[in-house]
Amino acid sequence: MMKTIRRIPVTSLMITICILVYLWMTFQGGSTNTAVLIHSGAKYTPLILQGQWWRLLTAGFIHIGFQHLIINMVTLYFIGMYVEEIYGHWQMLIIYLTSILTGNLISMLFQPLQNISAGASTGLFGLFGAFIMLGIVNRNNPLIRQMAKQFLILVVFNIGADLIMPGVDLAGHLGGLIGGFLCSGMCGSTKISRISLLKRFLSGTILIVLIVIMFWRAL
Repeated sequence: MMKTIRRIPVTSLMITICILVYLWMTFQGGSTNTAVLIHSGAKYTPLILQGQWWRLLTAGFIHIGFQHLIINMVTLYFIGMYVEEIYGHWQMLIIYLTSILTGNLISMLFQPLQNISAGASTGLFGLFGAFIMLGIVNRNNPLIRQMAKQFLILVVFNIGADLIMPGVDLAGHLGGLIGGFLCSGMCGSTKISRISLLKRFLSGTILIVLIVIMFWRAL
């Protein structure tokens, strides 16, 4: 266990925080309790527009119910392990948090005003996006290309499921996917290859412009 934590400390830390937050919310009255969710930092647009912008990040560490937590944490462990080992610890952290931010920003713009949403899925879709970027950059590497295709199929499957399942934040998932894809392109270097300066510049510029536009639209 300690060996795994040392190998993927960022992924392990993100999982630990989510579990601790869930336990704290359980003692506060339950993670499905609306008041507890809002008090704990879930994405709630009326309060965000009043200045509580930190909810765009804290919502990524809150889960609504035990099943929600388990599914996301298992997914985070496996995809996070790949991304962190390939991109490195700091880049993994930047990609993950950026994806949560962009996912919740787009969710705030397209979901009903009074909707409450939370969960690591915005960050998870961002990690999927990072691996898809990796597959594009390393398209001559058959192993990486095949893994990227598998993650792309998983993303398409999940988006299809989002379209037919009630209560799923599709906008948040797509926002996280886009954010992770662009942020990983901006970061540039991995243990496998380096992204050209032009692609890094374009990815970073598009990401920054997208975030600025979303904040402007939100205001």
